[in-house]
Amino acid sequence: MVRPWLSSYAPGVSADVEVPEEWLGAALVRGAREHPRRVALDFMGGRTTYGELAEQVARAAGALVRLGVGPGDRVAIALPNCAAHVVAFYAVLRVGAVVVEHNPTYTASELEHQLVDSGAVVAICWERTALSVLEVQDRTSVRTVVAVDISRDLPLLKRVALSLPVGRARALRESMRAEVPSGVARWHALVRAARPVAASHPVPVGEDLALLQYTGGTTGTPKGAMLSHRNLVANAVQGAEWTGAQRRAAEGGSPDVVYGVLPFFHAFGLTLCLSYTLRIGATLVMFPKFDVDSVLAAQRRVPGTFLPAVPPMLERLAMAAGERGADLSSFRYAICGAMPLPASTAAAWEDVTGGLAIEGYGMTETSPVSVGNPLSEARRPGSLGLPFPSTWIRVVDQDDPHREVATGERGELLVSGPQVFSGYWEREEESAEAFVEADGRTWVRTGDVVVVDEDGFVVVVDRIKEMIITGGFKVFPSQVEDWLRKMPGVEDVAVVGVPGGDLGEKVVAALVMAADAHPVDLEAVRTWCEKHLARYALPRQLVIVKDLPRSQIGKVLRRVVRDRVIGSE
Repeated sequence: MVRPWLSSYAPGVSADVEVPEEWLGAALVRGAREHPRRVALDFMGGRTTYGELAEQVARAAGALVRLGVGPGDRVAIALPNCAAHVVAFYAVLRVGAVVVEHNPTYTASELEHQLVDSGAVVAICWERTALSVLEVQDRTSVRTVVAVDISRDLPLLKRVALSLPVGRARALRESMRAEVPSGVARWHALVRAARPVAASHPVPVGEDLALLQYTGGTTGTPKGAMLSHRNLVANAVQGAEWTGAQRRAAEGGSPDVVYGVLPFFHAFGLTLCLSYTLRIGATLVMFPKFDVDSVLAAQRRVPGTFLPAVPPMLERLAMAAGERGADLSSFRYAICGAMPLPASTAAAWEDVTGGLAIEGYGMTETSPVSVGNPLSEARRPGSLGLPFPSTWIRVVDQDDPHREVATGERGELLVSGPQVFSGYWEREEESAEAFVEADGRTWVRTGDVVVVDEDGFVVVVDRIKEMIITGGFKVFPSQVEDWLRKMPGVEDVAVVGVPGGDLGEKVVAALVMAADAHPVDLEAVRTWCEKHLARYALPRQLVIVKDLPRSQIGKVLRRVVRDRVIGSE
C-alpha cells in the first residue's frame, strides 16, 4: 500500500517504529538505572525521583502480592492524578495483573457495573471513591478495598498546613479527604510496610493483557477495551517518535517537563502522562484537577515544555497569560485531542508560547492515538493530521466496510497498527463487529466518517456514533435517557449534544411530559440525574416538546431533535 502522508511528516520522524517486546514498566526500570536522581513526578511540590519511584513501585508490588494479587487478576484503580496513582498503576502491572481504570467521581451505580463486568478483586481508591465502592462491594468480586489519602503525596509543609484551623486549609483538606471506616486498608501504610517484590517474580511479556479501559464504543454500553503491554508500549514509542523528544535528548537537550492536567483514568491522559512521559525520561507535573491558577503557579516553579490537553484548557491558559502577563514561553508544544481544536485557540496558544498547538485523533481501542498533525509548519488547523508511524488507515463505504472509497470521498475510517486493541472484555460478538480483515491486515472500525486528501491528511466529517463529547469526556445519550425515563411525569426523552462554547458540546435533554405532570425545570432534571450520572453527563439545557420525531420503525431521530434545538436558539 502507498502511504502518501509520509512526505508531510516533520523532519526526523520515521515511517515505522520498532516496538520492543517488553512490559510497560521497563522504561521506568531503565530510567531508575540511567538517571536515578532525575525528578520523575512532581505533585504540588512533592517530588519523587526515578530511583525513588522504582523503589516505591517495587514495594507496592510486594504489597499487592501479600493481598493475593497474581497474574491475570484485575485490579481497579479509581484515583485522581497523584503520585499514588502512578505507583499503583505500575505496581499492578509489575505483578502481571491487569489495571482497570475508573473515573473517581463516578457514582456507586456506575462503579458497580464496571467492577462486576471486570471481576476486579482489589480496588485501590481515593477515600471519597472508596465509600462508593464499599456501598456496592457485596455485589462485586472485590475482596479488598484499599483507601488512598492523596494528601499523603503532598510535601511535608503542605501536609502540616492542611491541619491549620483556617478556612483555606479546611477547604483544601475537605476537597482531598473523606472519612473511611476504620477497618479499610490504607494504601500508604501497606506500601510502607511491604518488602519489595522479589526480582525473581515473573515479569509480564508484551502480549500479556495490561489494561481494561472502559469505553462505550459504538453502542454506548460501557465495555472494557483490552489493551496489551505491547499496545501501550507501541503508542508511547510512536508518540516519542512523533514529538522527537528522545532525539533532542540524544543531542544533549534538557529533559521534557510534561504537565499532567488530563485525568490519568482517561485513555488520552493515561498514554501521554503515565507511559509516554516515563519512556522519554521526562518529569511529570501532576494536577488533581485542571485549574488555571494552579497551572500558572506550577509554571513559575517548574516551567513546562509539553502540555497534552483539550482545547478549552489552552484557551483559558492563553487568555489568563495575556491578562496577567504570565510567561508560558517554555512550552514547545501542546497536543489536543478528544474534541476539535479551533484555529483561533491554536493561534492564541502559539502567540503566547511561541510553540506549536496541534490536534490529534484516537480512540480507546487504539491506545489511543492513531493520527496527529505534524509538529512542523506542515500542520493544518482543522485537520486531525496524518497517521502515526507504523499506522495505516483505510476509508471505506459506511455500509460495506470491505469496499474502499476513492481519495477525497467520504467514508468510515479504519485503523491498523501495533497500538490497536485485541477486543472487548468477554464480548465476543461486539469484538468481532469491531474488526475488518483486508489486505492482509486487521483493521479496527472507528465509527467516524472522514475525508482523506491526496496528501494523507484526515478530516472528520461526521460521527456514525451518536456520542456527545463535552469538555473532552464522552456522554452516551442512551445512558442519560435511561435515567430520565424513570423520572416521574416523563413520557419520552431524547438527549443530544449541541455546540456549547468551550465545552465543545453541551448535553441537552428534550422531554415529552405527561398531560397531568407537574412542571419541571433544568435544576430538577439535574438533581434527578446526579445520583446516577457523572457531573459532566448532566443536562445543561432543557427543552419541553410535545412529541419526538421518529423513523418509520419508531426510532427517535436524535439528529432531527438536535437540529430543532439549534434552530430554536
